[in-house]
Amino acid sequence: MTGIQDDHEERHRRPSEWETAWEVLAPVTDLVTPMAVRVAATLGLADLMAGGAVPVEELARRSGTDADALGRLLRHLACRGVFAEREPGRFTVNAPAALLASDHPARMRERLDLSGFGGQMDLAFTGLLHTVRTGEPAWETVFGAPFWRHLAADPRMSASFDATMAAGAEYAADAAGECDWSGARHVVDVGGGAGTLLAEVLHAHPGIRATLVDLPDTVERGRRYLAGRGLEGRCAFAGQSFFDPLPAGGDVYVLRRVVHDWGDDEAVAILRRCAEAAGPRGRVVVIESDDGSGDDPALFAEMDLRMLVLSGGRERTVEDYIAVTAEAGLGLTGVRTTPLGQVVLDCVPAGPTTVTRTP
Repeated sequence: MTGIQDDHEERHRRPSEWETAWEVLAPVTDLVTPMAVRVAATLGLADLMAGGAVPVEELARRSGTDADALGRLLRHLACRGVFAEREPGRFTVNAPAALLASDHPARMRERLDLSGFGGQMDLAFTGLLHTVRTGEPAWETVFGAPFWRHLAADPRMSASFDATMAAGAEYAADAAGECDWSGARHVVDVGGGAGTLLAEVLHAHPGIRATLVDLPDTVERGRRYLAGRGLEGRCAFAGQSFFDPLPAGGDVYVLRRVVHDWGDDEAVAILRRCAEAAGPRGRVVVIESDDGSGDDPALFAEMDLRMLVLSGGRERTVEDYIAVTAEAGLGLTGVRTTPLGQVVLDCVPAGPTTVTRTP
């Protein structure tokens, strides 16, 4: 009690200084509300209140929680504008809370669920101090194993990761629509996850065949997804690491949102495998979310830090990609920005680094 009491008395002695400091720092230091929202998402509270206002005791029964603790959680969130307390002890969904419903197209519940990849990704930041002190990813410190090994050992978390990466089908369509598939008969999607990009490519180009490359469990999920789209017959499946030799014979080797997961040494190794498989007549296409030159440098900076904390990866500028592709034996020949802000980098094995940038 002494510490809390001393803090309370200190605020009363110097209210103007404390309040001014809090007004400045509170928006970037509050951990209570973000965690409370994630707990509400994890418990599915928006779904459990779908029929209208629910007494907290009944809501606790439905969610398997303690009624007193749940009431405190919801009262805090209601004061922050998420959920509403229509009368004492009865809570209901309001417009912000409705975003946490399982069937909302934004899929925020899945993104924030502490038992899934989205929530675990956020919890990794409790190890940020370790990352800043050492330059190493925090994931292993927080969860006990390096990022990729952790996912490989936990099929449920791996599936959650794949689902998170597959979210936003419009981005897969955006990338597929902006790549140059002219002359391509065989596209190899390296680290292609559940096959969302390949589905868009195969649907739009009936003459193309494809190979999906990813770890075995992920490839099986991709097989089921493409079968559901009626495209499995035009796709081969290679369950393997992309650090091993890749299936040869493709015209285009695609890496979508893969290279930024890795540090420079690993990125070069992956790109070199693509260059080897593509041979002198093939192409390598790298697709990433941003290159830091857009209108939102804050997003680039956040993702750059996030990739370091999770897996030791990094976001890169075009100049950075020129360096890693050149070291891998690739020449960068063109850069395009898609309508949704993704960056498409065209490379050829042992080719020139003469870059044409298209908006």
